[in-house]
Formats: sequence, structure tokens, C-alpha cells
Amino acid sequence: MIDTASALAELAALDRPALAKRWQAAFAVPAPRGCQATLLRHALAWHVQMQALHKGGSRKARSAAEALTKASAGRSVVLSPGTRLVREWQGQTHHVTVVDGGFEYGGKVWRSLSGIARAITGTPWSGPVFFGVRT
Repeated sequence: MIDTASALAELAALDRPALAKRWQAAFAVPAPRGCQATLLRHALAWHVQMQALHKGGSRKARSAAEALTKASAGRSVVLSPGTRLVREWQGQTHHVTVVDGGFEYGGKVWRSLSGIARAITGTPWSGPVFFGVRT
């Protein structure tokens, strides 16, 4: 039997197809189609931790869980004022500048990248994902 710390470390290294297989094994149903790897990883980590808790989890397991959480949280990028984001969408290049209090696009200051992404595409998007500043 694999210990909790090792199981959590394994999850951190898996890609989406491998996580989907683990999901199937853990929950006896296919992983949701539109579910990103990060959410699958977090749900599977929770499942591993719950199993350990019911079997008497250790301090080592809690430390491994905290390390996995920190590793996942570090994937966002901090944007400083003056940073320029460039995204091509359907043959047009879009430039966004980070300013104090938001983002400048098309002569207007926006509060979020998601609003800009929606204006560009006409559909709801995660702005950080659309502009490639978060995975």
C-alpha cells in the first residue's frame, strides 16, 4: 500500500489523461469532460487525504498535502503596471496594458482581464487563461 505523502506527490506530477484514469479508479465514473487537470488533481488529493484520515492520517501526510496546495497555487503570474499582454484572436492582434487599478484596452480601463476576453471573443473566458498568464 502506498502512503499518503507518496500518493499526493504522484498526483502533482500527473497530466490530465493520467488524472482522468485515477478519477475513474477512485470514483467509478469517468472524469467530467470539461474539467481541467488542476481541479481533477485537487479533488483526487482530497480523496487521498480523506482515505488517510479515515485510516489514521499522519503529520507527514498533512505536510505533503500542504506542499501540493502551495505548488498548485504558485501557477499564477503577478502583473506589474506597465506590463503589456498581446493576444492574437481570429487574425487580429490585441494589446492590453496593465495599469494601476486594472487593464487598459481599446482606450478604456477594465477591472478584469475576463471582461476584456469576453469583449474580444463574445463569449465568457477566464481572462488570465485567455491571455496566457495562468495555466
